Parts: sequence; structure tokens; C-alpha cells
Amino acid sequence: MFEALTRLFQKTETVTNSNDPKLSVAALLVHLAAVDGTMKDEERKTIRGALMDHYDLDEQSVDRLIKQAAERDAEAVDFYRFTTGITQLPMEDRVEIIRMMWAVVFADRQNHELEDNMVWRIAELIGVSSRDRTVLRNQIRGKADQA
Repeated sequence: MFEALTRLFQKTETVTNSNDPKLSVAALLVHLAAVDGTMKDEERKTIRGALMDHYDLDEQSVDRLIKQAAERDAEAVDFYRFTTGITQLPMEDRVEIIRMMWAVVFADRQNHELEDNMVWRIAELIGVSSRDRTVLRNQIRGKADQA
């Protein structure tokens, strides 16, 4: 009986954590970096930097977050699990998430069509306009070209 109650509370905690926007964003970035078949070092560094900067995390915290995100991504069957909590954020935060995604896409100075498609889909799911998505894409691509 006690074990059943313990499992119930553990499940509730897992469900709550899965709606954590920070974990959701990290999972989307991890998935995005690997969507073209490989995750490059530049993409890993960009994910770490984006999460550390946006959420003001130290190195240990960001490493834990990325590990959790990779586990959640491996369990997920679609993006809905991650985008649900994000849609509750203010628009400026959602736009910043798309900016982070483009930074990951262009970290290796390449834009695979699967990456492009994923950013488009996530932007649609979280309510970021196609105009904002395109402007951000061009800004980040321009910075990548200059680097």
C-alpha cells in the first residue's frame, strides 16, 4: 500500500517536471541538434551557452538539465509534450526560444532541411509568427556567416 502511494506521488512529480518550460526548451534544443542524424560539438556548445545565458545556470546545472532533456526527448513521441508549457510563456520568451533554436541550427554553419522544418513546426505550435521566425532565421544566419 505504501509503495503504491509512493509510486503515485513519483508519477505526479514526473508529470509536473515534464511541463517545466526550461526542461521543455532544453529537450527541443537537444532534439534539434540531433535531427539531422548527428550532434556536432558546435551544436552542443551552443545549447549549453544558450541555456546558461537564458536561464542564468551554472555549468553543473546546465549539464543536469541537458541530461534530463535528452532522457525526456528519448521518451517523447511528439513535440506536444514540450510545447504545451511553452505556449503559456510571454511572447517575448517564445520568440527567444526560436532564436535559440536558430542558433543551434547555424552553429555548424549548415542548415539541414529537417532542422528548418523542426523550427518551423515548433514556431507554429508555440504561436510565433512566420514573419518573426523568418526574421530571426536571417539574423542568426547572417551572424553565422560573419563568424
